[in-house]
Amino acid sequence: MTREQLETHQIPVYFAAVLAALAFGLLATDTAHHLQALITPAIAVLMYAMFLQIPFLDLRQGLGNRRFISALLLANFVIIPLLVWAITRGLVAHPAILIGALLVLLTPCIDYVVVFTHIGKGDSRQTLAATPLLLLMQLVLLPVYLALMLGDDNAVAISIAPFVEAFALLIVLPMILAVLTSASARRSRVASKWNDAWAWMPVPAMACVLVVVIGSQIAAVLRDFERLLPVIPVYLGFMLLAPVIGFATARLMRLPVAEVRSVTFSASTRNSLVVLPLALALPDDLRGLAAAAVITQTLVELVSELIYVRVVPAWVRDR
Repeated sequence: MTREQLETHQIPVYFAAVLAALAFGLLATDTAHHLQALITPAIAVLMYAMFLQIPFLDLRQGLGNRRFISALLLANFVIIPLLVWAITRGLVAHPAILIGALLVLLTPCIDYVVVFTHIGKGDSRQTLAATPLLLLMQLVLLPVYLALMLGDDNAVAISIAPFVEAFALLIVLPMILAVLTSASARRSRVASKWNDAWAWMPVPAMACVLVVVIGSQIAAVLRDFERLLPVIPVYLGFMLLAPVIGFATARLMRLPVAEVRSVTFSASTRNSLVVLPLALALPDDLRGLAAAAVITQTLVELVSELIYVRVVPAWVRDR
């Protein structure tokens, strides 16, 4: 199998991983729970593999399409946060679920959104080129959004130290290593071969993360399912409204069809796997439900992406 064939068939691979994780997590609950210790290292490996595919060294070129970048930023960091604030007001009485929902809905995806954009006939190269900026923006703005939406009187008490540690281990360190690797590959044959070998890794690394994350958490999700019910309408509302926001924003910027689809997918796809360790870094009284809320969004989103890749190309066409 070639790398192109692996990437072409990655969606079936991911769903096979999800099914395997569900089976393992439900049939061997005690053993599967120990997979939680592997979540952070597995995601760190995934992020390193993904960052190697991102043209950080050509960031200026990726920012050249100003209308596309403006549409991405407006949708993901202005309009979507307003939507998230509006649809999560009903969760104020459930602080653990509220912070889990905010963590996942406020952070645009930077990894498998490229895959779904490609399958949905969007401009995946533009999306890939914009991922460094999306990453940096959410690093800066997520604490601001949380402070504004949780408020001073909210029952959620957040220590900044675990968040800083999680971001450092999951994003900053893999990103620095990836940039150094990419820079070395331009002048070293050994580094170039290392880079080529890691080009195979995003798909198996993503499958591994899905197994580890869902396998270790699915029992907790089902155990707390009744308590998680208030967040289900929030995720379904986001699933329906976020694509409309992405589409409208891109049309406002008069983007071509492929780029409209890209913004639509970006606005609709969230960074659930990366923010899970942030939920697990919360205080003990919040950690379990917040993490379960994040995993619930992942499961809803995987189903919604199957719908998006069919609906968006048919919906977003030349006028």
